[in-house]
Amino acid sequence: MPAPSEDKRSTSGTLRVYVPATVAMLRELVTAREIRAINGTAFAVTPSLREAYAYGDDEELAEVAMSEAARASLRLLAQEREDAAAADTEPGDTAPEDAGEGGGHYIAPVYRRAVIAADVTGARFRPDLDVGVVRLSDPIGYDRIASVHVDLAEAEPEVAKAVAVIDAADLGSEDAEFILGDAEDHQLAWYAAQELPFLLELL
Repeated sequence: MPAPSEDKRSTSGTLRVYVPATVAMLRELVTAREIRAINGTAFAVTPSLREAYAYGDDEELAEVAMSEAARASLRLLAQEREDAAAADTEPGDTAPEDAGEGGGHYIAPVYRRAVIAADVTGARFRPDLDVGVVRLSDPIGYDRIASVHVDLAEAEPEVAKAVAVIDAADLGSEDAEFILGDAEDHQLAWYAAQELPFLLELL
């Protein structure tokens, strides 16, 4: 583990990072031609990650970083669902009982995990947060995106269940981890950056 003084050091050169995202964020990316990682947080094959997985090659370690980003995508989906429910509730009202099932005006997020792979400079290693975490201070331009990874439609039921229990999983619930495992059994599909607008048209 790096010394505390090294925890926030910046990378020298370009680093492949994996940015947690949602379908809504991907739509904003296509419109704005850039994206900011939520709280500046992304994942990468960092020195601390290499140390933690001493026997993994670069491809295997990249899969670890992407899987961490995919799990973080569940947390973003949970926040989107919470925000949508709050926006649909008038002051003093309670949330609709059928929220999330198409009732009332509630519009649930698209329950597909999304991860953006991009090549950036200036990423800051943050092993104090987790071994694969980096922080990004600048937005990522569309031209820096290497690929986009999104769940297929068949994963949506399991992803929706995982979103509902992600907080419990973070608190150590074994039952919640089992539900997350069902979602994480689904592989994210790979798309080139130029394919993203066409993918979104189909969703």
